[in-house]
Amino acid sequence: MTRGPVVVDIGGTELDATDRQRLRHPLVGMVILFTRNFSTPEQLTALCAQIHALRDPPLLIAVDHEGGRVQRFRQGFTPVPPMAALGRIWERDVLSACRAALAAGFVLGAELRAYGVDLTFAPVLDLDWGRSAVIGDRALHADERVVTLLGNQICFGLALAGMSNCGKHFPGHGWAAADSHVDVPVDERPLEQVLRADAAPYRWLGAALDAVMPAHVVYPQVDPLPAGFSSRWIQDILRRRLGFAGVVFSDDLCMKGARVAGNVPQAAQAALAAGCDFVLVCNQAQEADRVLHELRWSASAKFVERQARLAPRTGAVPAQSLVHTARYRKALDDLQEALDLEAGTVVTPSGHAGV
Repeated sequence: MTRGPVVVDIGGTELDATDRQRLRHPLVGMVILFTRNFSTPEQLTALCAQIHALRDPPLLIAVDHEGGRVQRFRQGFTPVPPMAALGRIWERDVLSACRAALAAGFVLGAELRAYGVDLTFAPVLDLDWGRSAVIGDRALHADERVVTLLGNQICFGLALAGMSNCGKHFPGHGWAAADSHVDVPVDERPLEQVLRADAAPYRWLGAALDAVMPAHVVYPQVDPLPAGFSSRWIQDILRRRLGFAGVVFSDDLCMKGARVAGNVPQAAQAALAAGCDFVLVCNQAQEADRVLHELRWSASAKFVERQARLAPRTGAVPAQSLVHTARYRKALDDLQEALDLEAGTVVTPSGHAGV
């Protein structure tokens, strides 16, 4: 049975009857986890196993786990530094920064997969213009060339762990100061300026990107709608002009920045019509149920092909064994060595069994 385009969440640390019923809906294609869904590594493993067992093929499990302040799981996971730290290391030693970025991607991916998570929405490819607090130190650097090269290393590290990636927030959230969780950010710059700087990593990374998440940002010189609801941004620019062939995720449709497209079911329909493959409906179970009840959608051959790109590419190394593998230990060493360039930054191995 083909999985659907709707990404939903769950309420707690284990599935209840309502969760099970919702996740079996044919329009649900993925589950996104949050901090409230985590108590211990053992609990996370059990929860992921429950989710995977509900459907055949199994639902994919995703999370926002970037490092820094956006790292949903803490106990048992390595505290990866904010991505801005990699950019600062670049200023001192380019090769150390690249090695650290690869190591960060591998550690993030390997640890998540060890406990049953299939995908993380990373890397952040926004430029650090010093204007957006919601992006802030989540951005790698202000220079689009540095963002591209470090982002490529993060993608490579994730791939070594068997995990797909998702670059965000296309074409760039770094210039718009407002937070799309609670407002509708606006970027007044002309198209060519955005393409020359903020959107450049999406063109340069090419086939290295498995998925892209557009921003809930309005670029009025291009389209009156936010990028995630704009066929011009998704179809004309991202796919045709930049040549992107992977999966497109909407950002969370329950955010304030999505309200310009109508209520949540209307926003879901609009995002899919604009060219998104998946739509996220988070933190509002009632809205998720409305979307599942009202959405009109059928799978296309391209959707099936793109969806397959997100599945894990290799078997996961179990948590109790991961810490003993040479590649994982080397990645931790590489990350630590680079971060030693920044006084006071310490990375310790994760706390799962065997450490």
